[in-house]
Amino acid sequence: MDLKISGRTAVVTGADSGIGLATAKMLAAEGVNIILSDKTYEELKKAAEEVRAQAKEDTKVMPITANLTSFDEVKQLAAQAKDTFGGTDILVNCAGIRGAAGDFLSLSDEDWYHTIDIDLMGAVRVCRAFISQMQAKGWGRIVLVASENALQPYEEESPYNACKAGIINLTKCLSKAYSPKGILINCVSPAYVATPMTDAMMEELAEKRNTSVDEAITWFLKNERENIVVDRRGKASEVAAVIAFLCSEHASYITGSNYRVDGGSVATAFG
Repeated sequence: MDLKISGRTAVVTGADSGIGLATAKMLAAEGVNIILSDKTYEELKKAAEEVRAQAKEDTKVMPITANLTSFDEVKQLAAQAKDTFGGTDILVNCAGIRGAAGDFLSLSDEDWYHTIDIDLMGAVRVCRAFISQMQAKGWGRIVLVASENALQPYEEESPYNACKAGIINLTKCLSKAYSPKGILINCVSPAYVATPMTDAMMEELAEKRNTSVDEAITWFLKNERENIVVDRRGKASEVAAVIAFLCSEHASYITGSNYRVDGGSVATAFG
C-alpha cells in the first residue's frame, strides 16, 4: 500500500536498533527522508547503512546524535532538520529505557528521576522542539511509543509503568492542542517485542535461572506474560508497521489514540 508520504521528512529517535530502526526502514522504503537519532554515532552509522539499503531511490538518510536528556541537544537536532530539509513532517519517538526495576520501596529518587528523564521527558523535549516546524507546514504526524505497562503495570517496573502511562496522557493532551492545526498525534503500546531492551531482560533472567536465553523466553511467556495469546515475542517490524500507518495519509482521521501492538498481552478489552 502506498502510504502517500513520499518526499516527507521524518525524525526517528532511538533509531540505532529495535522499533526505531525498523520504523526508519519502513518509512525510507516509502520515500520518506530520514534523520536517525540516537546517542552513539558508530551505531547510528551502521543503522543508516541498513536504512539506505531499504530506501526508495533518491531518499536521503542522515544519522545525527542527540541525547534526549539535554534540551539543547534536542534543539540542535531540530535545527539541523530544518537547515537540511526545510523542516520536519514526521516525528517518531522510540528512545527509551526500562530504567530502575525492583521492589518499590528499594527504589531511590535518583532511580525515578533517571527513568523519567528519558522515558517521559525525552518525549516532552522532542515534541517541544519539533511541533513548531509542523505548525509552519500546516501538516504533521507524531507517534510516541508507550507500552502495555501503561495499562497493565508490572509491580517491579513502577517508574517505567508511570512514564508510559504519562506518554498516553501526553499524546491525548497534545492532540487536543495541535490536531486542529493539522498535526496528528498518536502513540503505540507494544508488549514483549524482541529488542535490545527485552534481550537484556531475558539474558538477566537466563543467568538468574541458570538456563539458556531461549528457555528463559519460554518460561517468561508461560509465567509472566500468559495473556500473550500468540505465544511468542513480537517483532520490531510488527510495531513499525502500525507506526508507519499512523504516519501516513491513510491515518488522516486518527489522533489522540493509543494502538496496542501486544499479542493480546493486555487482558482488558478496554483502554
